[in-house]
Amino acid sequence: MKAAPDRIVSEFFMRALQLVSDRELILTDLPEPGAPEPGEVQVSIKALALNHIDVWGWRGMAFAKRKMPLVVGAEAVGEVTAIGEGVTRFRPGSKVAMYGALTCGQCRMCKSGRDNLCEEVAGVMGFHVDGFARDRLNIKERLCVPIPEGISWTDAATAPVTFSTVEHMLFDNARLEPGETVLVHAAGSGIGTVAIRMAKEIGCTVITTAGDDEKCAKALALGADHAINYRTDRFEHEVRKITKKKGVDVVFEHVGAETWNGSLLSMRPGARLVTCGSTSGVSVNMNLMQLFQRQYRIIGSFGAPIRAIADGLKRMERGVLPVIDSEYPLEDFGAGLERLETRRVFGKVVITF
Repeated sequence: MKAAPDRIVSEFFMRALQLVSDRELILTDLPEPGAPEPGEVQVSIKALALNHIDVWGWRGMAFAKRKMPLVVGAEAVGEVTAIGEGVTRFRPGSKVAMYGALTCGQCRMCKSGRDNLCEEVAGVMGFHVDGFARDRLNIKERLCVPIPEGISWTDAATAPVTFSTVEHMLFDNARLEPGETVLVHAAGSGIGTVAIRMAKEIGCTVITTAGDDEKCAKALALGADHAINYRTDRFEHEVRKITKKKGVDVVFEHVGAETWNGSLLSMRPGARLVTCGSTSGVSVNMNLMQLFQRQYRIIGSFGAPIRAIADGLKRMERGVLPVIDSEYPLEDFGAGLERLETRRVFGKVVITF
């Protein structure tokens, strides 16, 4: 990453990190936002958390039209510094987590609390439209969630995407219940570490997979009951042994093609598989007889409703905290992306301001 050659430093400008071409980031200065409009709050950004969507955008893997330069950053928290007319839920000094999907707030899905299925969504911040990697921005009050006292900026930064995604997958979609057995793939990933902790909080047995023995050891230390190195063992065979051939109740799937059929073989009759990703490939061949004879339920999960952010923050209040792999200043955003891309991480990479 490099600074823009004509960068201007002024009290009327703020820092912003822009993607100007594939894998090229520039720290520049943009005009400060004006006073917030009615229904908006102005937020001073305090921390960002990195996700694979940031890596995809950095690589140029945007799945919709976008214009560059583009301010990056899809998951962030900050402090309210000003409020527009009609704002009632926040005041200057309020700590907020922000929803990065520009939903309409008016369609039937938004009104029913299913914001992640908005029929008129205008894009995802940091991916299709300007994101959070800037000192300040104005955002609609309805897209903000209060952060409870006692939660650090670093931990809270993982609430808008990471915690909400896992909350939505495990509890809204898979309906995970206390005492069930769940298979969590990719123990070292941001959502994998959170899924382990959320499942253990309600008394589940957690079996997890990872690509090396060190990550397996870290997963066990995190609370997982069993950790399988999928590079040395067929995880589906190990799961059958651990469960005495019964299989698991829920599979937390986000790897894709490499693990898909093994995940199906790991499930007991009537089990649920919930998936939010396909990092190892988007296409698979499935045994349809296996699907209907064993009465599996396969559920796709994308993003989360705004309410799931609040639910995730409540878990943080109870002590279910994210695993932080590393922290970088805004100037080293690119180094954080590179670390995430190599998959050396165990937990979340956070950018601090």
